[in-house]
Amino acid sequence: MPISAPLLLVEDDTSVRNTLLTFLDLEGYKVEAVSSTRAAMEKLLHAAYPIVISDIYLDERTGLDVLRAAKEASSECRVILMSARGSMETVMAATRGGAFEYLAKPFELDELLNAIQKAELEIEGAANQDRETDIDDLPETEMIGSSTKMIEIYKTLSQVAPTDATVLITGETGTGKELVARMIHTNSKRVIGPFVPVDCGGIAPSLLESELFGAMKGSYTGADRDRVGVFEAANKGTVFLDEIGEIDPAFQLKLLRFLQEREIRPVGSNRAKTVDVRVVAATNRDLQKMVEEGKFREDLWFRLNVVRIPLPSLRDRRSDIALLSHFFLRKYNERYELNAILTASGQKALSEFAWPGNVRQLQHTVERLVILAPGGRIDAEAVEDALRDSDQEDTAVTESLRDTEREQILKVLEATSQNKSRAAKILGIERKTLYRKLERMGLL
Repeated sequence: MPISAPLLLVEDDTSVRNTLLTFLDLEGYKVEAVSSTRAAMEKLLHAAYPIVISDIYLDERTGLDVLRAAKEASSECRVILMSARGSMETVMAATRGGAFEYLAKPFELDELLNAIQKAELEIEGAANQDRETDIDDLPETEMIGSSTKMIEIYKTLSQVAPTDATVLITGETGTGKELVARMIHTNSKRVIGPFVPVDCGGIAPSLLESELFGAMKGSYTGADRDRVGVFEAANKGTVFLDEIGEIDPAFQLKLLRFLQEREIRPVGSNRAKTVDVRVVAATNRDLQKMVEEGKFREDLWFRLNVVRIPLPSLRDRRSDIALLSHFFLRKYNERYELNAILTASGQKALSEFAWPGNVRQLQHTVERLVILAPGGRIDAEAVEDALRDSDQEDTAVTESLRDTEREQILKVLEATSQNKSRAAKILGIERKTLYRKLERMGLL
């Protein structure tokens, strides 16, 4: 049976408001509907509603103000927020303010009904909890997107960030795994501690143990002093282990022991040290498949996979491309003191591209367009030229390495005095890729 007390609906779009009113009436709910925050505040001054359903973006005030007023009227009120323009900031603010649910428009009416029914169950059985939280201090972040998939990620982040749970972030290259890891750290109790990213694929397997656990003087050739490892340096903070799928089986066991015991033993030492760090890992590989193939330890997989956040590719959230494009347009216009304009045809071309490199590729493409677009106008032709030139450059590097790979790598390393970072840049590949090639060639 639907709750007997009336629900409050706050929605400025007449069509949406009428649709929701009709639907909820057919489901047996009593609903009082208003179209502005002013009217909502007036209602909340004179009555405490068990459930409030509100859009986020309304008028000069927002659904976050409605949320706060509803909670002031009754801390037991369950507030369901809706938005077609959700962001990390609004979801985090809504969660901190005690919102019961957050729905990304457009949504199926059954999703709203399900949220209301869950709220009814909680009202019936829950103790009175004061969930009021300050929602004025919104976090600043570059996480952008209001698609349904991104809203779900924001909701997961808002739940897991305050905990100390180990998190595994999965997704293709360029989807923003490190950005998500930083957001977890920023919104955790460890925010005053260090955030230390480690590219596991960019470190030679023989050096990974000393890099993470540290090493004692004399423990290996060239160790002329004690070296503090990443885990000890990040004490009270967060370590982000990127490309976790690249670590070799021998070190996987040592990492597992650390995650279980939270102790490190520097190379060459017979004493263990306890450290307090949170681990967030990421990979673009299918770890579950690697477990089945015997390439990744199953027990380590379980230990890392406490909470998993799968990031969608950009082609799977195309509705976010326009928002991202304009964000990067503004960013690089400000950086280079330019005034490039993205035309409708240019935006259409950006939105229709497949973006195999995801958000990172889109960002670099927009930066290039801002600098090089003829007359400062980014139209479809400028976008197509930029994408074609970028593809030709990538193809040329790939073919060059394929034809004379070993010889070319050796020449570049010699020219850079074995500086692998510089060599990788000259070769047009990432440093971790160079390490893998060198290891495969027996040059490490």
